[in-house]
Amino acid sequence: MAFMNGETHQVFNQPKALEHYNAYLADRVLQYWQQRFDGGWGTEFLTDFGARVGGDLQQAGFLANKCLPELHTHNRFGERIDQVDYHPSYHQLMQHAIEHGHCSLPWQKPQAGSHVVRSTLAVLHTHADPGSGCPLTMTFASVPAISVQPSVAKLWLPKIFANHYDGDNKPWFEKQGVTIGMAMTEKQGGSDVRANTTTATPLNASGPGELYSLLGHKWFCSAPMSDAFLVLAKMDDTQLSCFLVPRWCEDGQKNAIYLQRLKDKLGNQSNASSEIEFRGAQGWLLGEPGRGIATIIQMVALTRYDCMLGSSALMMQAAKEAIWHTSGRSVFGKNLHQQPLMLNVLADLALEAEAALAISMRIAHALDNMADEKQAALVRSATAIGKYWICKRAVQHTYEAMECVGGVGYVQDNVLSRLYKEAPVNAIWEGSGNVQCLDLLRVFNREPDTLKVFLEELELARQANPLYAKKLDSAYRLLEDKAHLEVQARRVIETLAQLWQAACLLIYGDEDIADAFVTARFSDHGFHQYGCLDSGIDMAKIVARFMPKGDH
Repeated sequence: MAFMNGETHQVFNQPKALEHYNAYLADRVLQYWQQRFDGGWGTEFLTDFGARVGGDLQQAGFLANKCLPELHTHNRFGERIDQVDYHPSYHQLMQHAIEHGHCSLPWQKPQAGSHVVRSTLAVLHTHADPGSGCPLTMTFASVPAISVQPSVAKLWLPKIFANHYDGDNKPWFEKQGVTIGMAMTEKQGGSDVRANTTTATPLNASGPGELYSLLGHKWFCSAPMSDAFLVLAKMDDTQLSCFLVPRWCEDGQKNAIYLQRLKDKLGNQSNASSEIEFRGAQGWLLGEPGRGIATIIQMVALTRYDCMLGSSALMMQAAKEAIWHTSGRSVFGKNLHQQPLMLNVLADLALEAEAALAISMRIAHALDNMADEKQAALVRSATAIGKYWICKRAVQHTYEAMECVGGVGYVQDNVLSRLYKEAPVNAIWEGSGNVQCLDLLRVFNREPDTLKVFLEELELARQANPLYAKKLDSAYRLLEDKAHLEVQARRVIETLAQLWQAACLLIYGDEDIADAFVTARFSDHGFHQYGCLDSGIDMAKIVARFMPKGDH
C-alpha cells in the first residue's frame, strides 16, 4: 500500500460521529415515553426542535463549554459593572430553548401532556448543552413562587411567558423576556438554610409585595446574569422570608448585587456560578413574612424534578453514544456491539437509562394532573426518590459508557467526557443525597397519605412479575423498622426507587424491557456492576431499541 510522503497509515475502522441528525426522530425510546403519557400532540414541534439539537446546536454546545463565561467587575473607566460575558454560542442555546417554550410551555398551555412535552424538550436540550439548562430550569421553576405575590407576578410572569430571550445587560423593564435565578446557599449553612444570616429591612412600608433592603452574602448564585433572583433572607433576625431581587432597580440603577468571583467547577462549565454579596440590594417580599421556605420550596420542587430529567438525559445520551460508537467498530471479526460481553454492557446501560427516563416522564404526567390529589401526592414523595437515585446512578453510568468508547471517549472533544464531568452536579445541587432521604422521611411523617399513594402505585405491578412482588415485600419490611428508619434511609430510598422504576416499566413500558430490568435488578444473583445481565435476556433487542437512527 503506497502512502504520500510523510504519511504512515490510513484511518479505518473508526465510526463516524453521531452528528448532523435529528436528535428527536433518532430516539425511539424518548418518543415512546413522550407519547405514552399524552404528549403525542407535541411530535411536530419536537421534530423541529430535535433537528437543531442534532445539528448546529451540537457545535454550539462544544463552544459554550470551551469558551467559558468571564467575569468583569469593572469597566475600563473604573466603574463597577458586575457583568459576566458569555460566548455567542451560549446565547444561541438559550435563545433556541426559550423561543420553543422551555421555560413556559406548561404554564402557557396547561393541557394533557404539556409537562411531558416540555420534559421531552428539556431532555433534548441537555443533549446540546446541560449547563445552559440551569438558568432555563430556574426560570421555569420560579413561576409558582412568584405567583404567590400577585403584584409582583403581574410585572414578571408576562416576561417569563414571552418566549423571548434577551441576553443584554440592561434593566428588566426594558426587556420583552427575562430569566430568573436563585440564591439560597450561604457559607455557614449549606443545605441548612435556617442558618442563613442575610437580613432584610423594609425600605418604606413593610409586608407582602413591598420593597426591602437586603444585606448579606450567598455562597452559590448560578446564572448571575439572570434578570432577578429568588433569595432567602431573615426579617427581625428570625423570620426567614423569600424575596425577588432584580439585577436592576426600578429607577434604572444597577441593584446593589456584587459578584465576588465565578466558581471554577468540575463540570457544568458553560453555566456561570458565582459568589455574591448584597449591600443594600432591593427586593420584593413574596408572600407572608416567615414563609420563605414554604414559598421557595415550590421552585425547589421543580428544579429537583429537572435534576431527574437532566440526569436521565445524560444517561440516555451516554448509552446512545456508546451503542453508536461500538456499532461502527469491528473487533475479532464482528462489530464491537455484537460481541457478547460488550453487548451485555450496552444492554445494561440502555436498561438503566430507560428506567430513569420512565419515572421522570411518570412525574411529568403527574404534574399534568395535579388536580388529582393522588397525583399531587405522588409528586411530593416520588420526586425526592427519583432525584436521589437517578442523579447518583448517572455518575457510574456515564463512566461505563465512556469506557465502552475507550480512549476516544476520554478526550475533551468527545461528548462523553463532558457527560461524565457533568454527571455529579445534579446529585449535589438542589439537595444532596442525604437531604433527599431526610426530606422524604419528613414527608412520610407529616403526610402519611403520600406514602400510601406511592405504595399504591407500586402495588399496581405486583401481579406482573413474581420477582418484583418478592422485592416489594422486602420494602414493606424495611419501612416497618421505624426505630432504624433514618440510619437506613439510603437503603429504603434505593429500594423504593428501583421498585418504582420496575413498576413504571411493568405498567407502562415494553414487556420485554420490563422483565429484563426486573430480572437484572431483583434476582438473587444480581450484580451492581453494569454488564452482568443474565444470559436469558434478549440483549440484542434492547440495544436495537436504543440504537440511534442514522448512518455510519
